[in-house]
Amino acid sequence: MKTQLIALPERAMDLAGKWGGEVMDMVPRASQWLETGAKLGALKSGSKIAMKFVRRHPLATVATVAGAGALWYMAHKKAKEARNGDTIEGSARRVEAKRPARKTTRARKTTRTRAPASE
Repeated sequence: MKTQLIALPERAMDLAGKWGGEVMDMVPRASQWLETGAKLGALKSGSKIAMKFVRRHPLATVATVAGAGALWYMAHKKAKEARNGDTIEGSARRVEAKRPARKTTRARKTTRTRAPASE
């Protein structure tokens, strides 16, 4: 029994060393957990703000989503054309505008007769 009592502090030190080492190994994981918790907190508060905005300005939200969708579609279509090589190659030339030749104006013939001026 006396031997066990003497060995008890040694055993306690071994266990403390073992558990302390495992806790030290978990410290990098703890920082990941804190980082994840901070991200989740930011996501939660951001979603609350977004929901308030959507409730107050539904038309602006719909217009923004529609505009983003149109931009995405145009970019997607342009990228698809670039991949397929469907672009049209062409050439252009500049044409100078010319003034038309001046026409000589003649007196117009009218079908109306003029009434003599009364005095």
